[in-house]
Amino acid sequence: MKQIEHYTTFIQKNPEWGLASIFADDGLSGTDTQKTRTIYLLIEECMAGKIDMVITKSISRFARNTLDCLKYIRQLKTRIFRCF
Repeated sequence: MKQIEHYTTFIQKNPEWGLASIFADDGLSGTDTQKTRTIYLLIEECMAGKIDMVITKSISRFARNTLDCLKYIRQLKTRIFRCF
């Protein structure tokens, strides 16, 4: 929960940003991304143009294995304008 608080505060300190949502899971999915619904919600919001920037601690947070992580990053890269 401290990460959520940290990033919420970080976003609120920048007057040019608005918090769209927090996309977090419990990290219980292991290597099976089929159980990680939050990444799908994030991608849907981005592809719909509702989010134009994603802030994450690490890109490895998008998936538990490299292939899935790269797939999601490439998909988001087609729509997202800035990544931090």
